Amino acid sequence: MNLTMNRRKTKKIMVGTVPVGGFYDISIQSMLKKPTEDIRGNIKQAAQLKKAGCAILRLAIPDLNSVKLIESIKNEVDIPLVADIHFDYKLALEAISAGIDKIRINPGNIGDKSHVREIVNACINKKVPIRVGVNGGSLSKEIYRKYGSPSAEAMCESALEKIKLLNDFDFDNIVVSVKSSDVRTTIYAYEILSQKCNYPLHLGVTEAGAMPQGLVKSVCGIGSLLAHGIGDTIRVTLTDDPLEEISTANNLLSALGIKSNGIDIISCPSCGRTKVNIIELVSKVKEYFKNYNGKNLKLAIMGCAVNGPREAREADLGVAFGRNEGVIFKKGKILKKINSEHILKELIKEVKNYNSI
Repeated sequence: MNLTMNRRKTKKIMVGTVPVGGFYDISIQSMLKKPTEDIRGNIKQAAQLKKAGCAILRLAIPDLNSVKLIESIKNEVDIPLVADIHFDYKLALEAISAGIDKIRINPGNIGDKSHVREIVNACINKKVPIRVGVNGGSLSKEIYRKYGSPSAEAMCESALEKIKLLNDFDFDNIVVSVKSSDVRTTIYAYEILSQKCNYPLHLGVTEAGAMPQGLVKSVCGIGSLLAHGIGDTIRVTLTDDPLEEISTANNLLSALGIKSNGIDIISCPSCGRTKVNIIELVSKVKEYFKNYNGKNLKLAIMGCAVNGPREAREADLGVAFGRNEGVIFKKGKILKKINSEHILKELIKEVKNYNSI
């Protein structure tokens, strides 16, 4: 299945130089996690995230002081920035004036509609999009009373209500999210919303937690939606280093065939038949190729003949082990037999040969 061809077509918006929506690449997002007063720390983290594959980066703007971060980061790191604003509309106006590329607000907690209008007018003047970010904790009292819980239907009604408010101000440069910490609620909410508007959707499972729970919840929620053609930009939310968010997102898109991750290592889980330490070998291979930037490559590391060349015949290159030796194979055909002690060195040599073709 070609997931790109089955994607739901949405309106295209621009976040700085990054297109979101339409049939453009699904962009990966993350958020700075350093204290806002730590300017150098935030700049360093922004540079690391961009290098790892982050395309759009969000930062919290809790006060006027933190607006300084916008210009500081932009002076040193070429990455579109999103200002995360709550309650104080003046912070949104200051962020827009400072050159922010997108504003994330929940119009419901900004206060008077005239404040929302001021934000909209500033965004129109600067061509800055707005993400309407709805979650279970941001529902109005009226909607919560109507549904009795932060259900998928409640979040969608809230999002559509906020979209209408922006539309009433002649604004449609919009991205939408309806995140829940519950995976099934998240999936259902985006499924409903995808049928009711054509704005690009920002996917994520909010407050997913620490590893491994946060990874599993995010992959289940985001992956299920992407596999059904829903979603234009994603944020894996982890209680962890933001680089782990980018790594997880990259691997998720690679696993779905949406994006190549450079080198895709497939490996067996190991069992009683295995005569070598597969876990250790895979760890060494991953470490060696962590900065791989060669041709797209599927590399198989299999513990025995049972799940060797035949099971991994679609791999570009691979290795399978016997008692004291291993075989290196290419597209399921054995190239050579090698003593197990030298297998890593020979595998690296074959990857280099593959890239030189």
